[in-house]
Amino acid sequence: MIAITQLAAEKNLPKEVVLQAMEAALVSAYKKDSDIAGNVAVRIDRETGDHHVYLERAVVQEVTDDKIEIGLPDARKRKPDVMPGDVLLDEVHPSQAGRIAAQTAKQVVLQRLREAEREMVFEEFSNREGDIVSGVIQRMEAKHFVVDLGKTEAIFPAAEQVRNEHYRAGQRLKLYLLEVHRSIRGPQLIVSRTHKNLLRRLFELEVPEIFRGVVEIKSIAREAGFRSKVAVAARQEGIDPVGSCVGLRGIRIQNIVNELNGERIDVIQWDADPSRFVANALSPAQVLNVRISEEDNTASVIVPDRQLSLAIGKEGQNARLAAKLTGWRIDIKPESAMQEVLAAAATTAAKAPRRTAAKAAAPTAVDATQPWQEAVQAEEAAASTEAEVAAEAPVEAVTAAARIRFAEEVAPKDGTAKKKKAKKVEKPEEEVEVEGRTKKAPKRARRLAAVADDDDENIDLEDFGSWDGDKEGDTDDDA
Repeated sequence: MIAITQLAAEKNLPKEVVLQAMEAALVSAYKKDSDIAGNVAVRIDRETGDHHVYLERAVVQEVTDDKIEIGLPDARKRKPDVMPGDVLLDEVHPSQAGRIAAQTAKQVVLQRLREAEREMVFEEFSNREGDIVSGVIQRMEAKHFVVDLGKTEAIFPAAEQVRNEHYRAGQRLKLYLLEVHRSIRGPQLIVSRTHKNLLRRLFELEVPEIFRGVVEIKSIAREAGFRSKVAVAARQEGIDPVGSCVGLRGIRIQNIVNELNGERIDVIQWDADPSRFVANALSPAQVLNVRISEEDNTASVIVPDRQLSLAIGKEGQNARLAAKLTGWRIDIKPESAMQEVLAAAATTAAKAPRRTAAKAAAPTAVDATQPWQEAVQAEEAAASTEAEVAAEAPVEAVTAAARIRFAEEVAPKDGTAKKKKAKKVEKPEEEVEVEGRTKKAPKRARRLAAVADDDDENIDLEDFGSWDGDKEGDTDDDA
């Protein structure tokens, strides 16, 4: 019993588990070294350490195998209240086990103890799945490392290793327990250094407010080894979530950065308003305006021209992490490009009301007098008045039916007009060539020429009587 107690302490197993392993080992030893046939059971006294060997037989109505079964009448002779299906134990006293039987018992004990240890390890680490474990790198096997966690070993695969970190044997690391499952060799543990929840657990270790639940981590976006963004919010009024995570003079966040070998960490204030949350997520860049489109899950962000490269980040890292953190597709545009779009939109909007106003002011009646028609009529009336004054024509000659005649209508067709008349008619008929186009004389000049022609028309002499050149006193000169 002393040896069993010591073995249980070394293996960190309950004493009952070791005793059960010893009973199973004794059963296998007696079966191998003695002639006992049937079901053998061994019971070890927990106080004295004495063991007893029993032969188990089931109570049945009809016996088919007397080595493992006993009839109901015979069983009731030994135990009156026995019922079919019960098991009777008959103690036997086999001879002492030999060397081979003892070796067999030893192997059984070791095997049972290993199975118990594996089960204990699996139960322990399955409850810690998703938590941080501390281990020492033992060796490298084909691109993955084997990490000693104390009670067992874990596998650190290449896919879960940070690219810019260099590992060596004997190095102690904090790792995220990613997966625990059973295998032929026992429980298999997979650990990681790239998982974003490693950052969450490190914050819980370093920041008491997060551990107590006063400050909550809403979301995490991480590119392992380079940069991470963490959105935090306070559950209690009067607490600064960002300040709690950073700590006095940045001591808390610096411990996490040192554990992650210099990985940059941005702590962001979470906000229920998506536009404000997106603006905060693009920190340290300044944001002028954010427009949210829920239909296509897009956030259009306007930043100053000098902040564009900072908002996008190196190789788009800042914008990519902000999109992962917020869950929105982020479209970043500079302020100058947005001003051009707004100017074009304003010009289009200004043209549209003018067209609408012009259509509204259009006359509905076909024969309505337009302003330009009134101006033309006034000009024509003024021109007619001037022509009348220049001609000094009698009032009775101007009637309502009279019209203005142009030079080409009054000039004789035979071309026998006087030179004076030709000059006067010729001037308004001139055509001036200006810049390759033919331009007629002004309308007013044509009207004045027409009035002058009326003055020079041939006068019928019969209206003034006959003239006789042979009368006295009449000479050719007088004529």
